[in-house]
Amino acid sequence: MGVADSGTIELGGRAVHRLGFGAMRITGPGIWGPPRDHDEAVRVLRRSAELGVTFIDTADSYGPFVSEELIREALHDGRGYGDIVVATKGGLTRSGPDVWPPLGRREYLRQCLLMSLRRLGVDRIDLWQLHRIDPRTPREEQFAEIKSFVDEGLAGQIGLSEVTVEDVKEAQAAGVPVASVQNRYNLGDRRAEELLDYCTEQGIAFIPWAPVDAGTLARPGGPLEEVAKAHPGTTTGQLALAWLLRRSPVMVPIPGTSSVAHLEENLAAADVRLTDEEFETLSQAA
Repeated sequence: MGVADSGTIELGGRAVHRLGFGAMRITGPGIWGPPRDHDEAVRVLRRSAELGVTFIDTADSYGPFVSEELIREALHDGRGYGDIVVATKGGLTRSGPDVWPPLGRREYLRQCLLMSLRRLGVDRIDLWQLHRIDPRTPREEQFAEIKSFVDEGLAGQIGLSEVTVEDVKEAQAAGVPVASVQNRYNLGDRRAEELLDYCTEQGIAFIPWAPVDAGTLARPGGPLEEVAKAHPGTTTGQLALAWLLRRSPVMVPIPGTSSVAHLEENLAAADVRLTDEEFETLSQAA
């Protein structure tokens, strides 16, 4: 079992497997504080690397700081992360569980980046993403600052999160080399369809968060369960991930978990092959 069959995409300056790992759930409840089981969180990260994951997505706000610190503890080899591209995000503040107000002031974004460099133990972030565009700060200031991260060699690439096609075009017009976007998207929530199509045309990596949440499509007797009958031993979650991987060559799903068993289950989706009919059935059901 491994993720090599998920295909590859150029991201963070190198080719990575398209089925990655999202490191939000290795923190405490409400994405606040340390995980309930520190050792299991470390095992999850190390097992992801053993199974061939070469793209890990995190953020300074996960914990806050906890996720980045665990990634360094588990995977840093004293020089860096080898073949693994570690992407992180900045631009949110935390004052408690499940509280995520954006802050896009230039000095704060720079602080986010510099502190992520320190916590991750690197001289450059492979892919640094603006977690949200702050509506209270002029966009041109936010875009100018994140562009400077690449110009100064502090970040290899820049990404945006929870944006529209117009947001991406505006950032591109401001000179930001947008390499990725990260929006909520899954089989049951297709609101970012237009953005995905734009990313596919532009060759921009699309990193869907909540990739396994298929909503009512995963209900007993629903479309996913019906398709699963033709794939013995395959879960509806694995089918949802397989559908994402087939939906676009720029798709980079990052299912997250805090348990090794669930990690292995998610990553096994790389081995699932949907027929043309099955893919269309699920696409139309959504």
